[in-house]
Amino acid sequence: MKKFESPVIPLAWLLAVVVFDQLTKGLVMAYFGLYELQPVIPGLFNLTYLTNTGAAFGMLAGAQSVWRQVFFVGVAVAAIGVMVFSYRQFHNQGKIFAHAIGLIAGGAVGNLIDRLRFGAVVDFLDFYVGTHHWPAFNVADSAICVGVGLFILGSILYPSQENEK
Repeated sequence: MKKFESPVIPLAWLLAVVVFDQLTKGLVMAYFGLYELQPVIPGLFNLTYLTNTGAAFGMLAGAQSVWRQVFFVGVAVAAIGVMVFSYRQFHNQGKIFAHAIGLIAGGAVGNLIDRLRFGAVVDFLDFYVGTHHWPAFNVADSAICVGVGLFILGSILYPSQENEK
């Protein structure tokens, strides 16, 4: 695999994710009341305005506010640090890792901005079938999931030379 040295790809993804994430959350906050929903595809997808003080799927939402915020801000900062370290480790293994790292870091920054501004993350994408709802999520969450998927795919398609020994 050809070496890839430039940090342009992950930085571009980070910036694009943060801008699109914050733009979409701002639009939802401007045009929806808290807990309001608008069906887009009846029986499958709504736009809504929810806040999540916890982690994924609302975990730790009941914890004390100050400690919860310190914990989640610390986790987000650590995740961004891990992405910087990961880029340094994987940048010569192919562009797929650069894309993955940029998406994950962008998602972490997008949700960190919400936590610092509002004390909670704004979620607005609500997929469901009948009465079974997937927990609402946002652009940053989507970027993190896609980035992790790309990272796993890259690890399968381009195993490190250490793994080949």
